[in-house]
Amino acid sequence: MKRINLLFPALCLLMGGCGVPSTEQYVHSVLLTRPMPTDEKQTLDFSGIVREAGEINLGFKTAGQINRIAVDEGDFVRQGQLIATLDDADYRLGVEALQVQYDQLSAEVKRLEQLYKGRSVSANDYEKAVAGLKQLGVQLQVNKNKLDYTRLCAPVSGYVRQVNFDEAEMVNAGTAVISLLDVGGMEVELDVPATVFRNQADIESISCQSSDTPNKVIPMKLLSLTPKADATQLYRMRLGFTSTPDASLTAGRNVRVRLCLAEADSLRNFVLPLSSLFQEQGESCVWVMGGDSIINKVKVNIQATTPEGRAIVSGLEGDEAVVRAGVHALREGDQVRVIEEASETNVGGLL
Repeated sequence: MKRINLLFPALCLLMGGCGVPSTEQYVHSVLLTRPMPTDEKQTLDFSGIVREAGEINLGFKTAGQINRIAVDEGDFVRQGQLIATLDDADYRLGVEALQVQYDQLSAEVKRLEQLYKGRSVSANDYEKAVAGLKQLGVQLQVNKNKLDYTRLCAPVSGYVRQVNFDEAEMVNAGTAVISLLDVGGMEVELDVPATVFRNQADIESISCQSSDTPNKVIPMKLLSLTPKADATQLYRMRLGFTSTPDASLTAGRNVRVRLCLAEADSLRNFVLPLSSLFQEQGESCVWVMGGDSIINKVKVNIQATTPEGRAIVSGLEGDEAVVRAGVHALREGDQVRVIEEASETNVGGLL
């Protein structure tokens, strides 16, 4: 009986201990790192395409039969160069006929002027003759203009894209005879993300490079940045050349565009190891430890990755203590314990 009494309290204590839940929270051990700032100026590279300033459809301002096409498709023409003519025989005859009438009436008006001064002709007759001379002069100028309209000249410098008619064909006024690519204002088009659109005021310099001349940097200037994103959430940017572009930069060529941006709060980039990043609901995040050893999730934007296993991110202040390893085992609000890394000069912590 005495032996049973001694075992009973021990059993009760053991059974009571199993029923009490443990309130101690598991503490994860982590390694920390600090974001390393990148250069003060950010350089962003994009792919762009060279575009002509526009395509112009050229036609005669009067109707007629094409007498000559002076260019072929693909030819380069300079501003003011003759590219096509109409048969102007009838227009020349019209000008000559009116010129004869005008000269004759002009001589009569001069005689009437002398008679008017001598009061031999009434003022009404003289004014009618003067008005008739002016009206005939207007008709003569109209015919001269039509004669000039039989010559089609290039309004800008560019390349002939398409010739729509052949010689001896009839065309109406305004019909597009030749399509011309305007290269007087070559442009470069590219699509940029929202970060560039938001910080367009921080763009310090723009340049482009062609694959033909990779060592030649061509300065550019910003022409426009469309304030509406497309279906891929990108914004259309148009760039212009600050000087005459190289002859190899023809329409349709691909170029590499480099944007140099000054340091901005929303574009401050830092370098972190890739192991410190994790994905949650399609967004990139890192764990940041606070002063009470409690971790919190912070969203970041990945700008680029390097072959060395590092990521260039934005969205941090730069003074955070970021968890470097074991990020997938952590949860919001977890308490962590920092593992101090051994010094390279104290391997094993022996000193």
